[in-house]
Amino acid sequence: MATAAMVFTAVFGVAVQNGVVMVSYINQLRQQGTSMADAVRIGAEHRLRPVLMTALTAVLGLIPLLLADGIGSNVQRPLAAVVIGGLMTSTLLTLIVLPSVYRWFAEPDTPVHL
Repeated sequence: MATAAMVFTAVFGVAVQNGVVMVSYINQLRQQGTSMADAVRIGAEHRLRPVLMTALTAVLGLIPLLLADGIGSNVQRPLAAVVIGGLMTSTLLTLIVLPSVYRWFAEPDTPVHL
């Protein structure tokens, strides 16, 4: 149970971090006067690499656990698979769904005051 909670916390933390990176940059662009449509497009393009690198470093660190076959691998392998799957899913959601959802819920073409 404790290991599952740790895995959930790790995946959730990376997903939230990637979302904050994306939304804060979009808000920064809107604060500079960029229209919402352009800010969402530019923000998604410019934050593609940081979001991918955040998830990729975690995935690459877990590959040895996924490929392990020694003592304890019957516990490590499923957890590594779940984390890798969760990171891939959350990264795709951050890059594809989050910009669309931002456009639905953000105020249209009004400057953002932070």
